[in-house]
Amino acid sequence: MRAVISTVLFDLDGTLVDSAPDLAGAANDLRLRHQRPPLPFETLRPMVGAGARGMLGVAFGVTPADPAFNALREEFLSLYEARMLRDTRVFVDMEPVLAGLESAGLRWGIVTNKHERFAWPVIRGLGLDTRAVALVAGDTTPHAKPHPAPLLEAARQAGVLPESCIYVGDDLRDIQAGRAAGMAALAAAWGYLGQGEPIDDWAADAVLSEPIDLLKWLEMA
Repeated sequence: MRAVISTVLFDLDGTLVDSAPDLAGAANDLRLRHQRPPLPFETLRPMVGAGARGMLGVAFGVTPADPAFNALREEFLSLYEARMLRDTRVFVDMEPVLAGLESAGLRWGIVTNKHERFAWPVIRGLGLDTRAVALVAGDTTPHAKPHPAPLLEAARQAGVLPESCIYVGDDLRDIQAGRAAGMAALAAAWGYLGQGEPIDDWAADAVLSEPIDLLKWLEMA
């Protein structure tokens, strides 16, 4: 029998907020700096969830093993930092979901692999820090997702048992982390999703087509 759910934890990029315009924008800014034409947004968006590694992979065809990767990564991060709140917003359809959770007495938090240097300004800039009961970034604990440590830290911050939390994310690593932490794990189909296994193969407890489906799932849980 599943524990009573008291807390919903969200991934940040692609689940709670749409940061693709700024991350993709930074990738194209970097391409222009290196005399390359911009790529279509639709080409860059799926890899936004993989951060600098994903953006550089699609924009420059490099991996962390390439000699040029580290220098390009620093350039990219500098460009992103200069514009990370230019077009980034909470997903429009997520706003009523957060309000619905709060009105139902459920609390929510954020667990992201984005490092604190970038996560905190975005979270604060969008006014989410005053509403969330837990904030965990990619370097808040010694491990990042898919390791369960960040989710367990979020449960600790919220003062609840992990089994009373659910985790919602748009990447296979989110589902793996949620399961490893003993939480129900729900996949956000409106997110960036990457280019790996199809979302239906992630073995999530549910695939949510749109944000409002979270409230429907909670009603039936």
